[in-house]
Amino acid sequence: SGMIGTELAARAAPDGYTLVLGNVAPLAILPNASKKLAYDPIKDFTPLSLLATSDYVLTVHPSLPVRNVKELIALARSRPEELTYASSGPLGAPHLAGELINLLGKTKLVHIPYKGNGPAALAVITGEATMLFGSGPSVVPHAKAGKLRMIATTGLKRSMPDIGTVAEVLPGYDVTQWYGLLVPAGVPKDIVDRLSREIGKAIANPKVNTLLVNLGTQPVSNTPEQFSAFIKAESAKWARVIKTANIQPQ
Repeated sequence: SGMIGTELAARAAPDGYTLVLGNVAPLAILPNASKKLAYDPIKDFTPLSLLATSDYVLTVHPSLPVRNVKELIALARSRPEELTYASSGPLGAPHLAGELINLLGKTKLVHIPYKGNGPAALAVITGEATMLFGSGPSVVPHAKAGKLRMIATTGLKRSMPDIGTVAEVLPGYDVTQWYGLLVPAGVPKDIVDRLSREIGKAIANPKVNTLLVNLGTQPVSNTPEQFSAFIKAESAKWARVIKTANIQPQ
């Protein structure tokens, strides 16, 4: 889940020439759920800027008799521990996305981890698992082919006009994948500020902006201070979910 690369970046020389592409797993989830973490996401890095965010898509096998989150919650409550959801592995955002539904929706969905997004999607297509939280690019083609059914996105606002959000049924639900750039702690402030400015210019470039949109993400940039506050808020959110779901550190 990005832990190995993030650890290597934490030990790199603080000269501004080594950057790390961070996301929710190594920076906000694993610090609350791993016994083996060899870095501190707050002390060992200086954030530069967010780059992009993207929602997951709650997707089910077409045979499941639900077309929205309200129907899914009702079915899950009537069949506790029968409905399963596949993920790309334990302690990633797609895993905890299901735990957050269990927490807010008072359901008992059962998590089945797979070795990557591809195997997880295939498990739902073949009926081995009931549903998954997948990225748009990984599930939209299968949905168009009738092999999967998309019923909701996981952000606070609709990212697909014809598909509602989980939050419309479960207030407070928000699971967003995000990507940002950081440098090892100790990089001089003038270099940090310059890198942050240049990232902002790149994100604003129409070609880069269009490329990110075509990848299924929403381009965004912010200041080092804003990105640092964002990481801390995300870490606090997932710490609550992990504790309430009684997920034991691994």
